[in-house]
Amino acid sequence: MHILIVEDEEKLARALKKGLEIKGFAVDWLADSEKAKTRILLYRNEYDLIILDLMLPGIDGATITEAVRKENVTTPIVILTARNETEHKVDLLNKGADDYIVKPFSFEELLARINSVLRRPANVHPGVLKVGPLEMDAATRVVRKNGVEVPLTLKEFSLLECFMRQPGEVLPREKLFDHVWDFNSLSWSNVLDVHMKNLRKKLNNDDNDGALFETVRGVGYRLAGEIHE
Repeated sequence: MHILIVEDEEKLARALKKGLEIKGFAVDWLADSEKAKTRILLYRNEYDLIILDLMLPGIDGATITEAVRKENVTTPIVILTARNETEHKVDLLNKGADDYIVKPFSFEELLARINSVLRRPANVHPGVLKVGPLEMDAATRVVRKNGVEVPLTLKEFSLLECFMRQPGEVLPREKLFDHVWDFNSLSWSNVLDVHMKNLRKKLNNDDNDGALFETVRGVGYRLAGEIHE
């Protein structure tokens, strides 16, 4: 999962970025509201969720939300606000925010809000995914193969989640980088290949199942199998 944080308070932004990365998210951070609006419009399909501060210098969070929604950006947006009035909250939701959280807040509360938004049916993020012999619980971050739990690192889990949400499709290397690593990662490095090698080793440990992953030379990788509801 790839998250964009738009927050001009550096201490808060860095704390949120670090906490979310520990939880396995790829996180980008911007403090400039104009750059954030441009990034959201240009890379609308690269982020799974946007955390947007309301009181930003320049363009405020509500205006950014309203503007990107008019451009048909459907990425879920969670607004950080210091205001607790009901009318204010209703206005944020009417302008296109998916949720809001009032400052000060705990990291656990924000994480719960994020997970709640990502689980909503409109965002096509089912909590449990099943593809062939694999089953993934996105909430508990548990992966099982043929009913047996397979321990994965955070990056391995994030990679597998990309594949399990689009089984049978060839996922380009660039797309995998966009969803698993942050915006500043070096896409020409071999870090993806290393993680894919480790993921394959952990999941292809039963010869009866055959190879779960296929390498499409010059493009990327594909997970064999069909999704089951």
